[in-house]
Amino acid sequence: MSWRGWLFGIVLALAACALPAAAQKQQKQQKPEETKDTTPLVPLSDQQAVDDSITQMLGAWQIGDVALMHKYYADDVLVVSGYWEPPISGWEKYVQAYQRQRGRMLGVQLNRANTYLRVVGNMAWALYQWTFTGQVDGKASGYRGHTSLVLEKRGGNWVIVLNHTSIAEMPPAAAAPPAAAPPQAPTKPS
Repeated sequence: MSWRGWLFGIVLALAACALPAAAQKQQKQQKPEETKDTTPLVPLSDQQAVDDSITQMLGAWQIGDVALMHKYYADDVLVVSGYWEPPISGWEKYVQAYQRQRGRMLGVQLNRANTYLRVVGNMAWALYQWTFTGQVDGKASGYRGHTSLVLEKRGGNWVIVLNHTSIAEMPPAAAAPPAAAPPQAPTKPS
């Protein structure tokens, strides 16, 4: 066998190995990317969906994600804050008030407890207590209160149409116990 025949054999062998690898690479490129389906296997009941909407909204509220919050608020929402101020009508006005308030806070933690839900048709009521901790205007702060929500099922999604929040007094900080008097030395009778 001449050197040309030997070289031709090597090139053929390399080409035979490279073709299947190239074909596999092309097949991988043509496959559509797999996407994760986040649809639950068992659909949520309306009560579970309302509870989940509240949880998601509060999470978005804590991190300051206005776009995600809007998913859970109706455009025509009515909001009554815990402060003595006029009610807020509409999503755009609520966002402005929220952003003014949020700009003053750091390290926000909002915890929900004692939730009561009631669903009737396409309307739902939710009542819960909450505690807030974080920094407000650079100072450590804590608040607690109640929230009442009215939700309506619109387009298959539960959205908040009324949000009424009340701030309750925080209990006074426990007073430090009085310092114990230093022990006195026994006195001798005179």
